[in-house]
Amino acid sequence: MKVKLYRNSEELGKEAAKYSATVLNKAIIEKGKARLLLSTGASQFDTLKALVKENVDWSKVEMFHLDEYVNLPPTHPASFCRYLKERFTSQVKLKATYFVKGEGDLDKHIKELSNQIRKEPIDLALVGIGENAHIAFNDPPADFETTEAYIVVNLDEKCKKQQVREGWFPTAADVPKQAISITVHQIMQSKVIVSAVPYLAKANAVKLTLENEITNTIPATKLKEHPDTTLFLDEESASLVSKELLAKFF
Repeated sequence: MKVKLYRNSEELGKEAAKYSATVLNKAIIEKGKARLLLSTGASQFDTLKALVKENVDWSKVEMFHLDEYVNLPPTHPASFCRYLKERFTSQVKLKATYFVKGEGDLDKHIKELSNQIRKEPIDLALVGIGENAHIAFNDPPADFETTEAYIVVNLDEKCKKQQVREGWFPTAADVPKQAISITVHQIMQSKVIVSAVPYLAKANAVKLTLENEITNTIPATKLKEHPDTTLFLDEESASLVSKELLAKFF
């Protein structure tokens, strides 16, 4: 894992987007197309805002995303499908989009989605880190053993409280109990992983991730095992990590 440190979320987002565009353009040059896996949530606002402005031939990019709540209508303000349509797919013309749908026959949808994502490797995965150090909705203790691509997971209380603090739901009781999530295994199959993690709220999760060995009680530690992961931090999210430890990842 490499770490890049920036002053604030806006600067982080611009640099993460620039780096991501380079990865996508390289894939397009080499094979005529690119496959992209996108994260959502408040921490990704600046990165996605900058990414849609990058010089990428989006007509050659296929997009997947990480997760979606079970039984949450796509019109709900917290729906990740809605999030991506408003902030990404409505602004760039993609070759194909494969949304995680939390309604209907979940088993059938997971099977279809899994078949699509497994057809070819993901060239670039943008994967945030939650306040409880989850990646996607793989809350601790995350399932590091499954080789499925997508699974239904139960959300823990820390995860629900984060969704409330970010303004997606009025109370923790309003947050759905379950979500469809891409698995840790499937994330790790991506060729390149970019993890954009700004804000003070993420500082403890970043500290736990960098200070500890790989463990499913801190799911984000698994990213350190990937051969090409870059963690983009700002001064706030890196504030609890010692300069000596950060230097080891530069």
